Amino acid sequence: MSPNGQPFLLDPQAPPGPTRYPHARVAPPSSHHTVYVSGMACRRPDGSYPGVTENADGTFSLDIKQQTAAVLANIDDIIKGATNGKGSIHNVIDAVVYILDMQANYAGMNEEWNKVFDSRESAPARATIGVKELPDPRLIVEVKAVAIVEL
Repeated sequence: MSPNGQPFLLDPQAPPGPTRYPHARVAPPSSHHTVYVSGMACRRPDGSYPGVTENADGTFSLDIKQQTAAVLANIDDIIKGATNGKGSIHNVIDAVVYILDMQANYAGMNEEWNKVFDSRESAPARATIGVKELPDPRLIVEVKAVAIVEL
């Protein structure tokens, strides 16, 4: 194991992307696992991009609600996988949301967020940061998260 914990990849056999980082990093064991989830976008393991429609001119129509729902589902899948099913998105204690065009997309992102975290008592600490761009023109939201899961 590396000094910064164990990496977790949804599909370790998949070819690496253009950047080097795991889907999550599990801190060295204690009575709890700390799972650091890398920034996740809407891209699903099958290569699809929920909330993205390619237009005839090569541009994209983007749906913040569908993308946010897919991002949160990806985070849930990663935490479940990294903890052998012992944890889920409901173990997230801190999240950072990166979003394009805050004025246009914030309400839709929050609507989907609130479907997963239905009360302030159950929701993680969160910061939302408006950004100029994300790594792919199909993306309008990315979320980085930290979860704590009891062994």
